[in-house]
Amino acid sequence: MRIAMLGTRGVPARYGGFETCVEEVGARLVRLGHEVTVYCRNGNDEIERSPEYRGMRLVRLPALRRKTLETLSHTGVSVGHLLRDPPDVAVVFNAANAPFLPLLRARGVPVVTHVDGLEWKRAKWGRLGSRYYRAAEALAVRCSDALIADSRGIQDYYAQRFDVGTEYIPYGAPVLDTVGADTLSEHGLRAGEYHLVVARFEPENHVDVAVAGYLRSGAVHPLVIVGAAPYADSYTAHVRRLAARGSGVRLLGSVWDQRGLDQLYANALTYVHGHSVGGTNPSLLRAMGAATATSAYDVPFNREVLGEHGVYFTDPASLAECFDRAEEFPQDTMDRGRAQLSALRGNYDWDVVARGYAELAERLCARRVFPVREKVSRLFGRAVTGRTEPRRSQPDRKE
Repeated sequence: MRIAMLGTRGVPARYGGFETCVEEVGARLVRLGHEVTVYCRNGNDEIERSPEYRGMRLVRLPALRRKTLETLSHTGVSVGHLLRDPPDVAVVFNAANAPFLPLLRARGVPVVTHVDGLEWKRAKWGRLGSRYYRAAEALAVRCSDALIADSRGIQDYYAQRFDVGTEYIPYGAPVLDTVGADTLSEHGLRAGEYHLVVARFEPENHVDVAVAGYLRSGAVHPLVIVGAAPYADSYTAHVRRLAARGSGVRLLGSVWDQRGLDQLYANALTYVHGHSVGGTNPSLLRAMGAATATSAYDVPFNREVLGEHGVYFTDPASLAECFDRAEEFPQDTMDRGRAQLSALRGNYDWDVVARGYAELAERLCARRVFPVREKVSRLFGRAVTGRTEPRRSQPDRKE
């Protein structure tokens, strides 16, 4: 099959969960024998400029660099490009891109929409943005051939709000048990003697709560924070002001070197996960795959993944207790991290995830039908421009 993946910043993955999913799933779909095209935003990959990445064909297109328009504008031009040579299946990430789904459907392209978390709850969008996201969710339900939810909580939300079924396909998790620790010295860190946060600087990720909880605790190991965010200057300034109140908080900004980032995960005493409105989060899974004991914001999405092996917080005071217990009982903390890793195995495997995407795409292609305008075209004896069978890269029929 020819599969297009659009609606994200693209690959290499350097931003969030959707980009990680596109890279890991797309590369595995290529290994399964499919042709994968990923639509990327210009400027996302300053280092990697080749037309392919891990076997995936890359199409780089511009976007309007404004918070409310960047995703929509890029998806719009991506759909325009895609329609010139339609794929067998389009996988669209983020329900916010729903206004473009009717164009794909009209062209006869089966559409899979990977819905996001509860984006309408994010403070950064404001009242109008929240209303837009709610409307886009409803449109995605009506105009998609299938919906993917990466967590049971999101699956339950769509069942309760829209009375529709979704395909449950979670993210995968890498196992980081042999990554080493040689890059820690670049940050002045020692293995097992720091706490870690990796997150975009957005209110719903509670980076400020992580800093406040740390400062309220008696922790002696530093709190290391990796991350930043476009269009979040005021929140970033708020986090920086909090961090300046104590000497133990270290803001590293973005860390693009994956090996160095993996070593930060794997050698932390604890990982603090403040995400509260998304589904299954790749940064949480990466910490679990590193066997790093996790303190998570207490929401169903995080409990679904961590279960009894996590500890949970809701405010700076409860997080301060997590920091204090972790340092007071370091062996128990490390044992909890190993228990998380054991619970992870078999449940969040990228190979299994990719096969889930492939099987879903195959089912959609198998029941593919002509769009209305092509049926009309047939009635009048004109050439049919669409296809009812998956396209092959080398057609075996005469033109």
